[in-house]
Amino acid sequence: MTKLFKLFSLAWLLFAPLTVFSQEKYRWADELSLLKSIDKLPQYRTGSYVESFSSYDRTHGNDDGFAGTYSFLRKEGDKLVIAEMKGPGVIDRIWTPTPNETMLYFYFDGNKKPGLQIKFSDLFSGKVYPFVKPVCGNEVGGYYCYVPITYKKSCKIVYDGPKLEFIQIGYRNLTTKKVETYNGQFTQQDKQLLQEVCDLWNANEYKMSLFTQGKSSDIKTMEKEITLQPGETVNCFSLDTPGRIVGMEIDGGTALEGDNKDVILSASWDGESIEAIYSPLQDFFGYAFGRGAMRSLLMGKQGNNNYCFLPMPFDHSAKVNLIYKKRNEYQPTIIAKVKIHYNQQGRAKDEGKFYSVWSRQKTPIGTYHTFLHTKAKGHYVGTILQSQGLRPGMTLFFEGDDSTHVDGKMRLHGTGSEDYFNGGWYALLDRWDRGISLPIHGSLDYSLPMARTGGYRFHISDKMSFEKEIYHGMEHGGQNNDFPVDYISVAMFYADRPLTTKQEPQGELLKVYKPTTHIYFPQLFEMTIGGDMNISSDHGTVMTTNNQGETRIMLSHVPDGKYKVLIDYTTFPDGADFQVWQRQKQLSDWISAKTAEREEKNRLHVGDIDLTQQTNSITFRVKKNGGTSKFGLRLITLERVN
Repeated sequence: MTKLFKLFSLAWLLFAPLTVFSQEKYRWADELSLLKSIDKLPQYRTGSYVESFSSYDRTHGNDDGFAGTYSFLRKEGDKLVIAEMKGPGVIDRIWTPTPNETMLYFYFDGNKKPGLQIKFSDLFSGKVYPFVKPVCGNEVGGYYCYVPITYKKSCKIVYDGPKLEFIQIGYRNLTTKKVETYNGQFTQQDKQLLQEVCDLWNANEYKMSLFTQGKSSDIKTMEKEITLQPGETVNCFSLDTPGRIVGMEIDGGTALEGDNKDVILSASWDGESIEAIYSPLQDFFGYAFGRGAMRSLLMGKQGNNNYCFLPMPFDHSAKVNLIYKKRNEYQPTIIAKVKIHYNQQGRAKDEGKFYSVWSRQKTPIGTYHTFLHTKAKGHYVGTILQSQGLRPGMTLFFEGDDSTHVDGKMRLHGTGSEDYFNGGWYALLDRWDRGISLPIHGSLDYSLPMARTGGYRFHISDKMSFEKEIYHGMEHGGQNNDFPVDYISVAMFYADRPLTTKQEPQGELLKVYKPTTHIYFPQLFEMTIGGDMNISSDHGTVMTTNNQGETRIMLSHVPDGKYKVLIDYTTFPDGADFQVWQRQKQLSDWISAKTAEREEKNRLHVGDIDLTQQTNSITFRVKKNGGTSKFGLRLITLERVN
């Protein structure tokens, strides 16, 4: 052995243990703190990948949990192993639309006894500490849990039952950290931290003061009132020193809403040739088809104020502009109050710059809609999506799964579009049936008559890191991407290099699409009952009377105009007679719904209407036909008359 080698070996023996033992433990609270430390969003996580166990259909069909075929890895006796991770790592998201009272067992680090056992439903109920609301909970049809579960060596999750349905379990490796396994014991400081996270997520009003910590502290605020004329570009903020924008607020009253999305938000860093943000303002702040919708922890619209509190560090300069695209028709002058909150902490070496990609595409049949495909180092932090079906009827395009490929491997594959947004069960009452905003996810809108919906989700603790490349996209339709859809998306991420291309919002891309055929489905009818009338849900909406009654159905969501009214209905051996009215205007004569056998009648034209926001309803009057008393309404279709 040479003297040099001996010296090297001695040095390693002396100093290497110090390196190992000086590594601080990564505790449960360290992971939990990420749910409130928004200032840390720009930081890279080198070599730490987010992956998942998911019940998606491996045959590329649509059995993403209905049969439970793909909801487990293997059976152990009469139990199901639903996930198995090698550590060190952390589970940072659990989602399902189908919780139950069955027990879950979490086996950590090869131990034969579970370190955590809990009813599946109690991951989300708020009844079992630390799985408390709003960090865990349910809305828009989905149940979600963002309370971290850390493990040093491994974690195996076992479901104590014969069948599990829809499930997604997100986790990531923490190979560079000395992770402390979750043990269910919490210090007073741990409890206080969890309360601080809950207080932030429960805030009644999202404002800059909630986020001024760490690298987002010591802020200054630039306030400016600007006047925008059609065709103008107005500078809102410029800085020629290192720094970071930590908040934007733009109040344009109601002038920024509407079917024409002519105002573009533009931001660029360090003289880059392609803007880091270049998007219709409505789409960037999570509007739904021309109207304010998203009200999340980090971005959205409160009252007339559009806000974004995502930190945006830069090296030596920043510029924010508003661009008012000119059309060949009248456009009003827009007056807006702008606040830019910033400090002079330039981008650190371990941080990426903020970028967003706006995309509007009538996605071709057979292809995914792409949120982001880029080659860089960075991490993905948010998605905003509006989805407009290009054929009337059920929103089956939301059967499409999300898919994420990172550095040459598929890391995540979801079970349906609303599932990606932590929801579930579109077109069902009190599930994914309207716009609902939660702190980091929600539904932007849901309208069957307009064949449209949308959602948003921010990745905070579960931001998706990539070293070289990421592809993140969404199918449209249950399989084969077989549903024509007009998608508008904004993908948000941090990266080490600028964008190389952008899509120019112009022409029809700046207009809200308006379908001309609208279908109302019985599960979401808005009904008012009068007279002797009972309602049931057999064969659609069944109206039964012992004498005579009426049911008014609102025709909400659709634009004013002249429409043909067509109905699909069911006849019965004990069928009644029915008429159709629009308020005091009779549309049809009495029609018999009595036949020898049950039959389904389609697209019966019962009359034409002038629909306004004051006359947007029709009423079905039903009376007994001899001894028979039943009428089954399945669909109402409005077809615009030019």
